[in-house]
Amino acid sequence: MAKFSVFLNDNPIHSAIFESGVVHIGRDESNDISINSLAFAPAHAAVILRDDESIIKQLNADFPLIINGKRQSKRRLKNGDSITIGKHRIVYNPINVQQADTPSPPSGLQSAIPAKLVVAQLQIMAGKHRGHIVPLKKNMTRIGQAGSGIMIITHRKEGFFASVLEPAEDLKVNNRALENKSILLKNSDLIYINKIPMKFSLTEIS
Repeated sequence: MAKFSVFLNDNPIHSAIFESGVVHIGRDESNDISINSLAFAPAHAAVILRDDESIIKQLNADFPLIINGKRQSKRRLKNGDSITIGKHRIVYNPINVQQADTPSPPSGLQSAIPAKLVVAQLQIMAGKHRGHIVPLKKNMTRIGQAGSGIMIITHRKEGFFASVLEPAEDLKVNNRALENKSILLKNSDLIYINKIPMKFSLTEIS
């Protein structure tokens, strides 16, 4: 399990947590970490997450991969490694590393990063996009398509709530029809949209 924190001009944008598998980084929206910048290749890099190590690989020779200030095509990531692409930085932190061992953020960021970070995401559990992660970074995230049902996940002080924007038979939470109500989501809840299950996960990082 690892956390990837994205910065633009040393300002924190968002963070995402991934348990295992391959994390794709690039400009295309299909990537797990998608950043809309021409400095990124559509498919820029991939991180292979294993229990004992994480390996990052460059996917496009025309787009450099700079890690800790050095151009590299492949590297075993260590806690606090910084991947620089254009004006963006992506900082890697394995979750099981103790906070005392985590390097201090660059000057000027100490007050910008909260002491505790709540990260929420959806993982697609079936279909051609199985395994894809959808980070819930905004106060309101719209999921689904017109004609087949649209759900909204809202981030409030009390937690993350699912509600219906466009009704449909296949909008469900844990196999129960959502109907015209708002439901507080719990860790590992299954959301169904157009018969595709998506697992909700919520992690608090100190």
